[in-house]
Amino acid sequence: MKTILVTGGAGYVGSHCCKAFANAGWKVVVFDNLFRGWRDMVKWGPLIEGDILDRSALDAAFAEVKPDVVAHFAALTYVGESVQDPGFYYRNNSFGAFNLLEAMRGAGVNKLIFSSTAATYGVPHQTPMPEDHPQLPINPYGWSKLFVERMMADYAAAYDLRYAALRYFNAAGADAEGEVGERHEPETHVIPLAARGALRDDYVFTIFGDDFDTRDGTCVRDYIHVSDLGRAHAAAADYLLGGGAATAFNLGTGQGTTVKEIADAIEAVSGRPLPRRIGPRREGDPAVLVASNARAKAILGWEPQQSSIDEIVQSAWAWAKKDDHR
Repeated sequence: MKTILVTGGAGYVGSHCCKAFANAGWKVVVFDNLFRGWRDMVKWGPLIEGDILDRSALDAAFAEVKPDVVAHFAALTYVGESVQDPGFYYRNNSFGAFNLLEAMRGAGVNKLIFSSTAATYGVPHQTPMPEDHPQLPINPYGWSKLFVERMMADYAAAYDLRYAALRYFNAAGADAEGEVGERHEPETHVIPLAARGALRDDYVFTIFGDDFDTRDGTCVRDYIHVSDLGRAHAAAADYLLGGGAATAFNLGTGQGTTVKEIADAIEAVSGRPLPRRIGPRREGDPAVLVASNARAKAILGWEPQQSSIDEIVQSAWAWAKKDDHR
């Protein structure tokens, strides 16, 4: 049976991808330190508790699991935190990935799926954004991920690493069967925060800026259902097993939704008013971020199936109601 080692598999995107890997016939083993992951999100295979900064723990995991492919999700993901404490991000995201690459090389494993991000692009020069768009991040989080892409490219040239760098746009939604969902502490993502505003009398949802050059003045983002991300990762694993060359893929829908439209959709699905206020723009927030996903469609045979805003918001609302009482 083909085996995949999933670093960070106890987190939001990682856990949904574990389900997708299991559904695609993979034996799934999670490697996670549970710093920002959740033990109850590990449901499709065993958990090895360990830190990617601990080379001996990685070596032991590779010796035990003997994976065919590695899927690397273990990383810090808060833009604001990365600005306040860049060392934290470079150490965990960049050096942690270096540790993993060296452990893979030592174990003779050369297939890697990397959880990358649209934050590696920075401010868009064109919309929708293709994979060959200039990569000029505007925060340490984006740089910490771009450094990993640079390392992978160099390892591919020198050591025959084959990788798929999957650049997500805005991961959103929750598993349709309610087995896992979006949970962060602190929570910074727009849809669960909007759901929180509809659930709790003491929370007011903040829209950061209403004077952007968009159809209603609020930011436009490309929201991709996390289960669609899961299917893309399973397709990428098969692509690498089949001899696919090292490359990057955007994962998005090619369509944009405004923050106000998200708030309205939460009101519609919840049947509850969503108190909201307008806050100042956040530094570095582009007006529009939308993906071109043509490469993933052409090479991976993948396209979004669950990423209408209605389906994303319905699944997120169902999970928020369930998880709000844990």
